Amino acid sequence: MLKIQEIRELIKLIDQSSIDEFKYEHEGSVVSLKKNEIQTVQAAPVQQQVETRPVEVASAPAPAEQSKETATAAPAQKEEVQEKETDESLHKIKSPMVGTFYAKPSPDADNYVKKGDSVDEESIVCIIEAMKLFNEIEAEVKGEIVEILVEDGQLVEYDQPLFLVK
Repeated sequence: MLKIQEIRELIKLIDQSSIDEFKYEHEGSVVSLKKNEIQTVQAAPVQQQVETRPVEVASAPAPAEQSKETATAAPAQKEEVQEKETDESLHKIKSPMVGTFYAKPSPDADNYVKKGDSVDEESIVCIIEAMKLFNEIEAEVKGEIVEILVEDGQLVEYDQPLFLVK
């Protein structure tokens, strides 16, 4: 276990660095440090108010400008995705964390998987970046990719379905 002086030094180092969260585990003991930056907390409500007002003003004329085709196409796409998500025979590969979804290992590389590809339990299907760490996500199931539910670079939530596998 760390001594009090070592913990104090860690706190000073974390406070002076750009690290927001630090976790240390050793022989069953855990030390977890998180920064609370008041500036970030105070800035969030101000941003929301600024963003909300223009959206409300801009969204009022938008329905009048939309054509009937675009108004009916969007709900049809959502219904199609919901039907595939609710199909009991399909397995959902879900995000194990909040982060940014990447379909390929680097911008110039091919996607890990495409619709119609076969995967097994250890196949890497994507990367999720969380706190500057790139986590490879495995399929954990054997089958065929039926649908990719998120776009490359999209933010994903914990437990959000990413792929449907048959």
